[in-house]
Amino acid sequence: MARVYNFAAGPAVLPEEVLQEAADEMLDYRGAGLGVMEMSHRSKEFEKIITDAKNDLIELMGIPEDYEVLFVQGGASQQFAAVPMNLMQNRVADYIVTGQWAKKAFAEAKLFGQANKIASSEDKTFSYIPDCSDLPVSENADYVYICENNTIYGTKFHQLPNTKGKILVADQSSCFLSEPCDVTKYGLIFAGAQKNIGPAGVVVVIIRKDLIREDVLEGTPTMLKYKTQADNGSLYNTPPAYGIYMCGKVFQWLKKMGGLEVMKERNEKKAKLLYDFLDQSTMFKGTVEPGSRSLMNVPFVTESDELNAKFIEEAKQNGLVQLKGHRTVGGMRASIYNAMPYEGVVKLVEFMTKFEAENK
Repeated sequence: MARVYNFAAGPAVLPEEVLQEAADEMLDYRGAGLGVMEMSHRSKEFEKIITDAKNDLIELMGIPEDYEVLFVQGGASQQFAAVPMNLMQNRVADYIVTGQWAKKAFAEAKLFGQANKIASSEDKTFSYIPDCSDLPVSENADYVYICENNTIYGTKFHQLPNTKGKILVADQSSCFLSEPCDVTKYGLIFAGAQKNIGPAGVVVVIIRKDLIREDVLEGTPTMLKYKTQADNGSLYNTPPAYGIYMCGKVFQWLKKMGGLEVMKERNEKKAKLLYDFLDQSTMFKGTVEPGSRSLMNVPFVTESDELNAKFIEEAKQNGLVQLKGHRTVGGMRASIYNAMPYEGVVKLVEFMTKFEAENK
């Protein structure tokens, strides 16, 4: 069966080249006589896999020496608790709520201290990023938290908030490695792998070393302490070994493609094609304010639920899958991550043009 164009928000499309390589190594990893899925995480082979993955990511992002890279489990949602447990020294944190995931992280933080919502775009169904140039940042806040790209609503911070000297914590799950990133502007970045870098089950955490502390909130589980993970090279317990191996392959693919500047150009070209179509269409409408649009997740609607459903079904029949919007918002959403080829977006726009002509 021919491969389809997969527009899922996560678990999402992976580079075909990477999948082929992994398939070739499934039964025998480089002469080891067994595959990575069966391999001890304490073996020399796996030690090299995780070390290379870490070093390739450091190179790709230009991560400075005063930051640590961790591969952890529990999904990005577990970081909603790990962040306050590790960083809430004063028991105060400020949250900018621009979507479902930031909203969940904010609710979680309230379990551990005083979480303040200092900006939100909920008044317009999270269809924009609020002005964050002069926010009421709390004097004793331990950090300011954002979800940098909102997968469900298709918005992105194109300018980071003015945190007035406070540490910036960012959930970058759905924009990670989609463009260059100045890591020094953040105290902590985390990203679930299943959108832009690998299979579900791995979370990458990039944390400034001075924030890796012994004196975390009382009751913080050993596994959720960044110090535990850092001291043990992400190998305190059995890590999501195969997931890390796959992420490492994607990092190598990104380097081969030319790095993050090249990915940004590719992603802008794909997004422009789709947004330009939406802006001139009389049937399909983008749901995000132009200045807040994401390069990764593009939500759109027609005038009715019936037409939306018809579009999703016919798209599927034409090899364009997973275009249904998140259950909380409905409509459609095309996630066009790094691994989505330009041809996939061309095919989508061609199909949308045809569908519009046939359903006027």
